[in-house]
Parts: sequence; C-alpha cells; structure tokens
Amino acid sequence: QVQLVESGGGFVQAGGSLRLSCAASGRDFEINDMGWYRQAPGKQRELVATITQGGATNYADPVKGRVTISRDNAKNTVYLQMNSLKPEDTAVYYCKANVRVGAIAVTYWGQGTQVTVSS
Repeated sequence: QVQLVESGGGFVQAGGSLRLSCAASGRDFEINDMGWYRQAPGKQRELVATITQGGATNYADPVKGRVTISRDNAKNTVYLQMNSLKPEDTAVYYCKANVRVGAIAVTYWGQGTQVTVSS
C-alpha cells in the first residue's frame, strides 16, 4: 500500500503564489509518472500537470507559463509551484502517482488540498 499526502494549499489573493507538495510513502514500490489534477465545484476533475520519472513535463493549457511541476525522486515527492494565480484556479488539487509494486501497476490518489484564490 502506498499513501500520498498533499500539503501547501490555502487562501491567496489573485496574483499570488502557492507551492503544493505531495509525498508518497509505503514499502517496496517504484513511482513512475506523477501528476497534479484539480476539481472545481460542479466541474469534472481535470489535468494540471504531469511529470515522468525522468523529468519530462506536460502542462494543461490554462496553467502553462504560470505553473511548474517538479519532483525529488529520492524523497518520492512531487511539487507544484503556482504563480500568478487567478480566481479560476480555485479548486481542490489532487496528487496522482502511477506506482509499480513488484509486477503490479497501481494508480494512487491523494486526499486533495484546497486552493482558494480571491479576486
């Protein structure tokens, strides 16, 4: 079993910045791709950014140029640096990890962290 614990959400004014963290813990696992997704009230969960084990990144168009995803493989942690935040960025942000435990591939989600951006 692998647990993902997110932190760093909060309340910020438009134009501000936040840094989210997601740490994976467990035993005998290897993390492949990691990513951040978000879900605003009344909307479906959507991609924000992903990063491969080797560091290749992908960003959703609404956040390109304002968000940076990174990871520390030694710490099994992924980060999301968000700058120039807008009210439309308000959502619950979820961490996702594609994990291999032995020969089994499993996807895990964190519990989510709230980000609120005021205008």
